[in-house]
Amino acid sequence: TVAAFDSFRFVIKGGLAGAAVYVAYDQGLLGSSTQGAEALKKAQAALPPAIQEWTSYIGWEVRTLPPTPKFDFSPSDSWNKGVQTVMSALSVAPTRASEYTVEGWKYVKDLVK
Repeated sequence: TVAAFDSFRFVIKGGLAGAAVYVAYDQGLLGSSTQGAEALKKAQAALPPAIQEWTSYIGWEVRTLPPTPKFDFSPSDSWNKGVQTVMSALSVAPTRASEYTVEGWKYVKDLVK
């Protein structure tokens, strides 16, 4: 019975994980950066009405909700900045490796003297 319960838990957890991946894909979170930015804007627009509906459903009285935080974040700009940083580091890597090799040889020569 314990093995059956463990396999049942595994199936439930796998189903929840699969559903989460499907929802993320369906909402455009796994697509391009522009799709991710659009999904973020949709979530910001839908969040306050959803909270208001949820609180009225359970009977809580919420007079005013705090404003939704505004994100001044562009996934495409962040992605581009990251790509530029990585490419810059890769472009100077041979020069830096050469410099470090020369410094290493000088250090070894000084130790041998």
